[in-house]
Amino acid sequence: MMIDGRTRPAGVVGWPIEHSLSPAMHNAAYAEMGLNWAYLPYAVPDQGALLRFADMARSIPFVGFNVTMPYKQAILELCDEVAMLAQMAGAVNTVHCTEGRLIGYNTDSRGLLESLAEEAAFVPEGKRVVVLGAGGAAGAAVASFILGKAAHLTIVNRDVERAEGLKDRAARYLRGMEVVTTAPGDYAEEAVRAADLVVNATSLGMKPDDPSPIPVEWLHAGLIVYDMVYCAHPTALHVGASSMGARTLGGLGMLVAQGALAIDIWTESAQVHAPRATMREAVEQALVSEETLGGDDR
Repeated sequence: MMIDGRTRPAGVVGWPIEHSLSPAMHNAAYAEMGLNWAYLPYAVPDQGALLRFADMARSIPFVGFNVTMPYKQAILELCDEVAMLAQMAGAVNTVHCTEGRLIGYNTDSRGLLESLAEEAAFVPEGKRVVVLGAGGAAGAAVASFILGKAAHLTIVNRDVERAEGLKDRAARYLRGMEVVTTAPGDYAEEAVRAADLVVNATSLGMKPDDPSPIPVEWLHAGLIVYDMVYCAHPTALHVGASSMGARTLGGLGMLVAQGALAIDIWTESAQVHAPRATMREAVEQALVSEETLGGDDR
C-alpha cells in the first residue's frame, strides 16, 4: 500500500477493536480496485469518543467507516440521514461521509441474505425463522427477513421487553410477516423445532468457553443454523447443531458481503463492485493468523 497526500481514510469503529478482520479485507479490495484509500481500526472507548469521532469524520476527507459493537445503535442518532433498511434494523453498520454529512446504512441485512443464498442456497421467502438476540445484529437480521419475505419470525431474547421493542420498530414494514417474541424458556423450543433457519445474533460464541445460546437438543436435521459469530474456534452452537444433523454456517460470509456492500456504497459506482473473492481470501488468511496468536474476532 502506497500512502501519499491524496490517500483518503476509511475504517471501522468499535470497542474493543484490536482483533478486527475488516482492515485486512478492505485494504486487499482497495489494492485490487486501484483505490487510493487506507482502512484502519479506530478504538472508541465510550459514547463521548464516538461523538468526537463523528465530528472529526465530517471535517476531514473520510471515505466512510464501518461500525461494530457496541455502537451500531448509538451511531444511528449521530447520522445526518439514515437509509430505510437501517431504520428498519434500528442499527447502522456503514457510514458514508459525503460533503460534511454522515449517511447511515445497514449492509449487515443484505450481507446476511447474500451469505445465506450463496453458501446454503437458502431463500427466506415463505420460511419460518428464529432470531436469537435483540441487539443491533438482531435488528439487522429482522430487517433481512422482512426484505426476504419470510412467513414467520420468532425473536428469542432473555429480555422480552427488548425483543418487543425490536418488533414494534419493525411493525410498519412487516408486509404480512408474523412476528412473535419470547424468552428462551417459553415458546422458544416450539419455534426452533418448527423453524427452517435459526440465526444466532447474540455475542455467545465469541469466547471458546461460551455455551450455546439455546439447548442443542432443540435443533434438528434439515435445519440451517447461522451463527453470526466468526472466530477461529467452532462455537458450542455449531458443534451441537452438527451433532443433531443440522447444517451450520458461520458469519464469515456475512462479514465479507457487508464489507463489499459498504465499498460499493462508498465508490458510488454502479459499474464497479468490490472483489468478494479477494476479500474472503484476505479474511481467511487473517483469521488463521489470529488463531495462531490465540485471538478471537467477531
